[in-house]
Amino acid sequence: MKSSYGENTLEYFPERCINCRRCTQVCPHQVFAEGADHAALVHPSDCMECGACALNCPVEAISVQSGVGCAWAMISAALRGKDMDTECSCGGASDTCCGQAPDTIHDCQGK
Repeated sequence: MKSSYGENTLEYFPERCINCRRCTQVCPHQVFAEGADHAALVHPSDCMECGACALNCPVEAISVQSGVGCAWAMISAALRGKDMDTECSCGGASDTCCGQAPDTIHDCQGK
């Protein structure tokens, strides 16, 4: 599901970063990489909005609305017994749900 969510809520404020490297350790998609003075945001489009980076950042240098992106869609689909390739259960708008085009979405509003 990597890079399938075109837009996300990830915001990074490198001026706040203290280079603790927690974001690089907890991110399942290597969105962040170690840098000399602060973490580097290297793959922002790979963010699935799980929120692990923001929850582990001690200085709030990262902001993300967990529970709105593909991570939530995958969890919701699994709980509902849906197939992410053919059905979407994230509850988002039909034109943005799970990063798919409207004509490929089935059951996007939970119907």
